[in-house]
Amino acid sequence: MLNLSALFYTEVEHEPCLFGNLNLRDDDRQDIAAAKNEVRMALRDGIPRVYAAEGHPGKVPQPRFFTQGSWAYKTLNAPAQEPQQADVDDGCYLPLGFLTLTDSPSLAADVFFGVAEKALADLVKQKGWKLSGKPTCIRVEISDLAHIDIPLYAIPDKEFETLVKAETTRRAALDGIHAFSEATIESWDELPSTKVLLAHRVEGWIHSDPRPVKEWFVDQVETRGEQLRRVVRYLKAYRDWIWKSGGPSSILLMAAAAPLFVKQDRRDDQALLDVVKQLPSALRRGVSNPINPQESLTDRLRASDDEVDMVEEAALQFEDLGRRLQAALDAGSAAQACTWMQGLFGPRFPDRPDRVKVGAAASAVAAAIAASPAIAGPNELVGRTRAG
Repeated sequence: MLNLSALFYTEVEHEPCLFGNLNLRDDDRQDIAAAKNEVRMALRDGIPRVYAAEGHPGKVPQPRFFTQGSWAYKTLNAPAQEPQQADVDDGCYLPLGFLTLTDSPSLAADVFFGVAEKALADLVKQKGWKLSGKPTCIRVEISDLAHIDIPLYAIPDKEFETLVKAETTRRAALDGIHAFSEATIESWDELPSTKVLLAHRVEGWIHSDPRPVKEWFVDQVETRGEQLRRVVRYLKAYRDWIWKSGGPSSILLMAAAAPLFVKQDRRDDQALLDVVKQLPSALRRGVSNPINPQESLTDRLRASDDEVDMVEEAALQFEDLGRRLQAALDAGSAAQACTWMQGLFGPRFPDRPDRVKVGAAASAVAAAIAASPAIAGPNELVGRTRAG
């Protein structure tokens, strides 16, 4: 059996691997981070200003922000192909008291969306970005490579004030030592756990707190090891190569993979294979939100296309991945294995057969064959075959 793990992940500097090739380039990551901060500043100053200028009742404070989604989970992959984009989710928070300033909660949601979009308008125009909307967020497309989704939340007033004071204290401390770190300034622990509402363009406000999913996944990684995070990223890389758009959501892949994962020391290829072999059955049984068993993530995928059963399509695709990955590990040629793997993950999987290791069992078989004397056999014409 071949060992392809070094081509999935290696800590050897300058040696290419799939994991390393999934990362955004440093310049792209910095550009996205800078754009996210500019969006935050525009909303922080612009929401109170636009709200007052439009003559709405009362006064709205500056919002606060928390990054969520793949950027926060550290599972963000660079796009595999056009028209895919890196997706950065940055939640924008106001106090619940904001809701009472209007005649109805649904009107408050409309006002929140409208004011936030107007607060971003000048920045978007200046930068040449694109502004659009989804039912649960505002989207700012900053380049062909990436977009920033901004869901809008309301949290209890008292806890919002605590959050503001905590952030002000930390900023003052950091300014004193001339240091700035977004990771230090943002603390998910200080966001209250009582009531978090998400603005929805159609439904007004819905209960939705992004923190529990992040906390669940962080706990899974701390318990099971970083290999789990890498396996999730490999699954996302396969999805992005097979589906130019759509396919299973990242949270569905995370929720499905975590209970199936078993650590394989220095064998990312085997750890991935173990998960993939069980994944089709898990999808067909149904996968729920890990922090809300009443919410079916597979039902959400199935509802994404009225004409195609997307759950069954995903199950079939991952069955194919399992067969091909197993065939690559069982291949007699490292070069052939690399070719097959590039068919599954695209050119981001390194074509480096020289770095493929041969397992002990395969080495013993090869040695036994080499030591055996050659025996003449009949001269037969054998037809050509094609490996899939």
